[in-house]
Amino acid sequence: MIKTLAAQVKQYKLPSLLTPFFMALEVIVDILLPKTMGSLIDKGIQAGSLPDIFRYGGYMLLLAFFGLVFGVLAGKYAAQASSGFACNVRDAMYTNIQKFSFSNIDKFSTAGLITRLTTDVTNLQNAYQMIIRMCFRAPLMLIFSLIMAFSISTRLSMVFVVALAILVVFLGLIISRAMKYFNEVFEKYDDLNASIQENVSAIRVVKAFVREDHENEKFRAAASGIYKMFVKAESVVANNGPIMMLAVYSCMLSLSWLAAKMITAGTLTTGELTTLFSYVMSILMSLMMLSMIFVMLTLAAASARRVVEVLNEEPDLVSPENAVTEVTDGSVDFENVFFSYKKNSSEPVLNNINLHIHAGETIGIIGGTGSAKSSLVNLISRLYDVSQGCVKVGGRDVREYDLDTLRNEVSVVLQKNVLFSGTILENLRWGDKDATLEDCRRVCRLACADDFIEQFPDRYETYIEQGGTNVSGGQKQRLCIARALLKKPKILILDDSTSAVDTATDARIRQAFREEIPNTTKFIIAQRISSIQDADRIIVLEDGVINGFDTHENLLQSNAIYREVYESQTQGGGDFDHKGGVL
Repeated sequence: MIKTLAAQVKQYKLPSLLTPFFMALEVIVDILLPKTMGSLIDKGIQAGSLPDIFRYGGYMLLLAFFGLVFGVLAGKYAAQASSGFACNVRDAMYTNIQKFSFSNIDKFSTAGLITRLTTDVTNLQNAYQMIIRMCFRAPLMLIFSLIMAFSISTRLSMVFVVALAILVVFLGLIISRAMKYFNEVFEKYDDLNASIQENVSAIRVVKAFVREDHENEKFRAAASGIYKMFVKAESVVANNGPIMMLAVYSCMLSLSWLAAKMITAGTLTTGELTTLFSYVMSILMSLMMLSMIFVMLTLAAASARRVVEVLNEEPDLVSPENAVTEVTDGSVDFENVFFSYKKNSSEPVLNNINLHIHAGETIGIIGGTGSAKSSLVNLISRLYDVSQGCVKVGGRDVREYDLDTLRNEVSVVLQKNVLFSGTILENLRWGDKDATLEDCRRVCRLACADDFIEQFPDRYETYIEQGGTNVSGGQKQRLCIARALLKKPKILILDDSTSAVDTATDARIRQAFREEIPNTTKFIIAQRISSIQDADRIIVLEDGVINGFDTHENLLQSNAIYREVYESQTQGGGDFDHKGGVL
């Protein structure tokens, strides 16, 4: 874990080294100040020597100036190093997430990833700054103060040793108890972020069903969980202060009592006693600082484990060595394909699929909810890998291709349409970043999107809000289809991507496909038979098994499921899931 995180320091190694260097110099100055002050009292004030007062006073001013300079430089470089480290960690996490396959993403909740990229990284940033500053300052201050104290009086310094031993025991108990609660806090953060994300993304549904009170209660419950855990943890940590102050004042009282006798006996000067008081404060404050460092590191350790999980997650799907970098055509073959989302699942999602599809064919896919229609087409662009068998595109196993090459030739319009904040033109150019305005207009005409775009005041420069909230469902679907067409793919997959458009527009889109992209292999998943009945062939899926694969006319004659669905939709309305004696 430490090695993984240390690798993210990268270009900030120099600030990371300069910070403890200047902290060490600041500690030396802080150690010399009490000694100089003691000399000022003994040799200047008590001796009545004005030159010594000015001399030692000047030394103290000079030391204070250097201490200020060293402290400022240490703070500056610590800020650079910790902020840069956090930036690198976030960048590395985000970059690795982009490499994840769907199966990798399934392991982490969206809310969990957001927490790791924000709260957890912030905790690491604070901890890193603490490490390169306080983790050097506190131990050095403690050690040097003890050395200076023993050099003045071994007998009096034993008071510190006893106090230190007692404090170490109490601090150990505090930290061990606090660690348990801090480890549980971040799971609560995931719940809180999940509640926020779900509510904001579905705010229209919340308001439509007047469920604001219910959602507020969910949020309060998640926030309350974090509150309770932090209260428990901070209640334990809060004991640190009183215990430390008890030790400080006990040491001072013990020193005063013992030192009074020594001063009376002439074995200790007033300046030395003043110096000892300064060192006792430095020792105990250093110990308090160390205890807070341990608490911070305990908190950061929980965050570090979660961050490293993402950094070390290996993508399940990678390009092979000597990968094929050209897809010859849009032919697709499924050969004895079995597929499960979980590796050792006894019930496959897809069961013994065998299909042979020629380049340029239009293939309709129909089936009930949960029949694995989306799972089938996801294997073509290798969003998942088969459990058994193989899927071939252009006559080659998809696992032989470079992933970018394959996915650039297989354009997918997913079931859940997503637009990004930006103009319509910027969204379209996800398909081809170098596309001209005329290229974008052409694909929008194919997708029947040009009509409504031209009605917007800013046309193709119309700004799309995050998630496409300022366009209708049908408009969003058509923009996503146009974006997919801009890739000029050899295979186009429409996963129930015209469900929100009217049947007339659906028919126009299909006609445009036939006329304008005849050489592109097209897979159209739909619930309406009217959307696929003119396809070259139609796949009927039932519980992950191919129940039928033929033309519309032949399926009407030979496939009972297809015929009953057709009759239910043409005679009484409904779709594949309608209870018309089918499902």
